[in-house]
Parts: sequence; structure tokens; C-alpha cells
Amino acid sequence: MNIENLLKTGESQTIEFKKSFGRETIETLVAFANAQGGTVLIGVADDGTPCGVSVGKETLNEWLGQIKSATSPSIIPDIELVTLHDQPIVRIHINEYPVKPVNTKGRYFKRIATSNHQLSLSEITDLYLQSLQISWDAHEAPGASLDALSPDKIEKFIAQVNQSGRFMLDPSPLLALEKLKLISQGKPTWAAMLLFADEPLRHHIHIGRFKTSSIIIDDRQITDTLFKAVEQAMKYIIANIRVAFAFDGSLQRKERFSYPLAALREVLLNTVVHRDYTNPSDIQIKVFDNSITFFSPGKLYGDLTLAELETDSYSSHLRNKLIAEAFYLTKNIEKYGSGFVRIRKELAEYPDLRFRIEEVGSGLLVSFELTEDAPPITPRSPPDHPPITELEQKILELLQKNPKASSRELADLLSMRSDTIKEYFGRLKAKGVLRREGSARSGQWIVLQNVEKR
Repeated sequence: MNIENLLKTGESQTIEFKKSFGRETIETLVAFANAQGGTVLIGVADDGTPCGVSVGKETLNEWLGQIKSATSPSIIPDIELVTLHDQPIVRIHINEYPVKPVNTKGRYFKRIATSNHQLSLSEITDLYLQSLQISWDAHEAPGASLDALSPDKIEKFIAQVNQSGRFMLDPSPLLALEKLKLISQGKPTWAAMLLFADEPLRHHIHIGRFKTSSIIIDDRQITDTLFKAVEQAMKYIIANIRVAFAFDGSLQRKERFSYPLAALREVLLNTVVHRDYTNPSDIQIKVFDNSITFFSPGKLYGDLTLAELETDSYSSHLRNKLIAEAFYLTKNIEKYGSGFVRIRKELAEYPDLRFRIEEVGSGLLVSFELTEDAPPITPRSPPDHPPITELEQKILELLQKNPKASSRELADLLSMRSDTIKEYFGRLKAKGVLRREGSARSGQWIVLQNVEKR
């Protein structure tokens, strides 16, 4: 594209105007190198008016030297002097750099829309991994051994994959994980630990029922391997959203959940599969009377923008490639990059819902909000409690005697592992016969009535 056409186009993702050469010019070239490449025109005002620039015999070589010495790895752009309407203008062009990120004086920038965005530490790491075409979850988990993985969880995963028909895995857990690169040099990767660890890593889903942003009706923290965490969170969501009753002319009334369950599950899967696990924040899910929000640590990955995400043709960028593949092979997710397309299809049947995606702080916030036109919602009748096993009955009896008992204390009494007791706590809460009041340190267990022993 010639200079006149560039001036008519105006500043953009790949074009920048500068009256003179300086530090900001180098920062822009770095931002271009870390994105799609771009061109800086020196001697042009912000509005695209040529104003010219003073250059001597060695000026261009001096500028090249400054750019090279001020960047790491050193970048060497194309540079030329042109004349437009008797005004000298310098065109400096840099291609996208193959190995990112490039920095200037220890500062990293990336071009977003018409401005240079300074990268955070996590964004620098993401850009580096993208340029190498690897993902964080493919790295070995430091200090972890194969003994840290649960054979039962791996065997269940293998059975689900083989049943899905998308891939056939060897029934041997070790061979299966090696095939999927979930084991690296005899060590479990971060993906393997997040999916199959016997003692789940502390990446929580913080989920709760809210009356207002400051009035919490119920609060729960889910700490489990990813497949189990998704199922626990989904059960909680279903238990805490309401339904409307509709009649289609038959004698039976039809339940219509206030939100499309398939869309809620898709958003939940996105928060778990694509979150930034190097970010210490928790996934946060808040269920209000008229809305539900999902916060996932980590902004959109790669060059994906919110505008692209709202189309049906956006390209998928996988932050956690191995985790995404595990959920794909078990048919928890479909074709990569189609999740939000399916969500919008589900929402077509819910014109009373407002759906929104936005970047907030260091993460992504997705919200469903009932509009004033939403049909009246009637609470469902409480479901019958699922039967209680003998072991669950024993745990409830011990908690009735000592409501402040910890999982470790119960584990000692029942000769079981502490994490197994915690899993039973989750089951009993899901069955509606156990509730936690207060904090983990000073709170207590409340055993609800009508506990039926099987």
C-alpha cells in the first residue's frame, strides 16, 4: 500500500503516525512485532496530515542502530525515506516476529486496536508459549511423581474416551497417558495433575447463592480434579436456579428452567478448560435471583478479541491444549472454537435473557441476566433426597454428635483418608442432607432432617 493510501486509512492495528522519531516509536515497533507486524510513518500528524521530518545523511542508519540496541531480541525493520507533497516522510515497517515476546528496555508491548498495550507477566508468559506452539499444561509438574495420580480416575477417563468413539486408548493407564502426552519423561504434566491427581490441586471453584452482591445465602468452595469439579458445580447451579411452568395443551405441565442448561454448562466448561491456571484467583460463580455470572481468571488468549468471540467464525486459541483435548475426547466439549456459537443457539429459545461477555480485571466475566419480560418463575417443589448409604449415615451420625468435627478427625475415626471424607461431605451436601455454616476454621456442620437410610 502506498503512503497516500496509508494516510487515508488512518491509524489502526497495523498503522501508526508519528511527528518525530523517539522512544514511543520503538515501543510501537515492539508492539507491532509482538502482534501482526505494522508500519510507523515518521513526519505525519495524528490526523494523517504530512508535516515532514528533518533527516540527515546518516539519520536512518542512526535510527536503525537505536532500534536494534533498544530491543531484545534485536529487531531490524525496513526503513525508507519518501517524499509526499514536498514533505520528507520516513516509513518504518516491521513484520510479526517469529519468536515472541520482543521487549524494549525490559518492557513488553503488544498492538491492540490503535494503541500499544503493555503486557503483564502472565501475558508475557502466554505470548512466549504461543510462539513456541506449546501450552503451560504440557510442562512437567515440579516435584510430582506418577504415584500422585489416581489409577481409578485414569481408568474411568480411558473408558469414557473409548466409549466416545473419538479415539481409542490402550487400557494401560501409563500407555494411555503417554499417548496423550499427559506424561513427560516419566513425570506427570500439569494437565495430568489437574485431571487425575489423587490429592486435587488447590485451584478452586468458588460458587454461591446471592440475594445481593453483599448478602450471601449459601457459599461453597469446590476443590477437585477438573472432571469432578465441573459435575459438582453444575449440580449446584441446577439446584439453585428456578423454573417456570408452561402448558402446551396437554395435561402435563412442562418445566422450563430460567436459563438454558446446555448454555450454562458450556460456559462452565469454558471457565474450567480455558482459565489461566498460573493465576492464583479462583473461578467465581454467583447465582442471583435474576442473573448468574461466571468469572474465569485469565483474559482472552492469543489474538482473540471480544468482537470476534461474538461472531460465528472466530478462531480458537487454546491456552491449555492438553486439558482441552481431554475434555474433547470425552465429548464434554465439541469442535474447538464452537462453544459460544452453541451458546447463542441455545439462547435463541430464551429471548428474555440478556447474555454478555466482558474482560474485567485479570479475567473474563460472562453473565446471563433475566430481563423484565422474563416469564414468572415458580420455585420447584424440593426433590426427594437420594437414599443415604450406610457409610454416609455413619458420617452424619458422627457430625450430629460433633458438628465441629474436621475431615481429619472423621478420617481417624473411620480409618479412611481425609480427602475421601471431604468427597463424602460434597456428596451429602449435594443430596441436601448436610450444610456448612460459618468459615472452614470456626464454622460447623448442620445435619438436615428426614435422612433416610438405604
